[in-house]
Amino acid sequence: MSTAGSPTNWAGNVTFGAARVHRPTTVDELRRTVAAADRVRALGTGHSFSRIADTTGDLVRLDGLPPRIDIDPQRSTVTVAAGLRYAEVAARLHTAGYALANLASLPHISVAGACATGTHGSGDALPGLAAAVAGLRLVGPDGDLTEPTRDGDPETLRGAVVGLGALGVVTAVTLDIEPTYEVAQQVYTGLPLDRLADSHQEISAAAYSVSVFTDWRTDARIWLKQRTDRDSGGPGRHWLGADRADRPQHPIAGLPAQYCTEQLGVPGPWHERLPHFRPDFTPSNGEELQSELLLPRAAAPAAFAALRALGGRMAPVLQVSEIRTVAADDLWLSPSHGRDSVAVHFTWAQDTEAVLPVVAAIEEQLLPLGGRPHWGKLTAAAPQSLPGRYERAADFRRLLRDRDPAGKFRNAFLDGVFPAA
Repeated sequence: MSTAGSPTNWAGNVTFGAARVHRPTTVDELRRTVAAADRVRALGTGHSFSRIADTTGDLVRLDGLPPRIDIDPQRSTVTVAAGLRYAEVAARLHTAGYALANLASLPHISVAGACATGTHGSGDALPGLAAAVAGLRLVGPDGDLTEPTRDGDPETLRGAVVGLGALGVVTAVTLDIEPTYEVAQQVYTGLPLDRLADSHQEISAAAYSVSVFTDWRTDARIWLKQRTDRDSGGPGRHWLGADRADRPQHPIAGLPAQYCTEQLGVPGPWHERLPHFRPDFTPSNGEELQSELLLPRAAAPAAFAALRALGGRMAPVLQVSEIRTVAADDLWLSPSHGRDSVAVHFTWAQDTEAVLPVVAAIEEQLLPLGGRPHWGKLTAAAPQSLPGRYERAADFRRLLRDRDPAGKFRNAFLDGVFPAA
């Protein structure tokens, strides 16, 4: 994230309009900052492509807070400072003999930001990252601290985890953990798109975590991430018309793979295989835009057919599209709330004017299939149409009124989705 002059997000497509930017170094300093502000928003690693973190008031960065990582072996949880990146948390957990169940493609993103926007990894049986949250610590509008937990206040927690920054500033997150494990990663190239549509269930069930990359015009590539303590040996050298790669691959065909996590079936720690990219390298310079839709898994065949028909329209601005599966959860504003989902992600050229009409054309086809746009990525959907895609949206609206009646944590993004009464 740029901090020189007016700060921007990672991609550079959002310049934040904050009057002031704060970087508190203690929770008490954060509480005073929030209490004194008229409007305030928290900012993580700036990896959202929407204006979800923007404000004309005070912007608070969380990466200056003490880097707390407290493991509780009895409860199988870890409590971490909200501004920490997953890479930092994962390395410490692994050293102590523990793991998270899943990670996103990029380990560079902050824990609080990823959970607040419903970010996810991949796996038929694995829900989004926010489903691991067992508790939150939030600073409320008066600088007060509240701590909803799964054991003490499960309904509030289900509403607050994917909270869009609307219920307060998160200072700490408690996550479920498990014993550490190893993962081996294999890549298959040259999958015919017909086989992707016909065999998607077999593909997504073939490993602990599975990603498919394609341009929707030629063929596809499959990333299989297999847990060595659970998964079988996996497919053979030739599978569904695809061939096992004999050299490391980048998700975007033809790009060098030195920034990618190790492949070729070499086992390694979970946090060094589940992401696509290594934490010690930045996979790009932010020269991209992203959008994503999550649909009911049963809608995958219809969605794939629609996207193939749009392949030519996408071609001038599409870098790559990724397909993943996500298990259902019970978090009110999670894009996978109440249903097993297929996630279709798009990495675009950094040209908002050219990209948005293509995003609109995709959403015209996929939103009627039950698509829910990722909260932190580009969408052409009307903001007021989004709550109707979530069964618990009315409950979230009530929670929002109860927790922030004066609208201190609101911004233009939230006012569009959940207009003030």
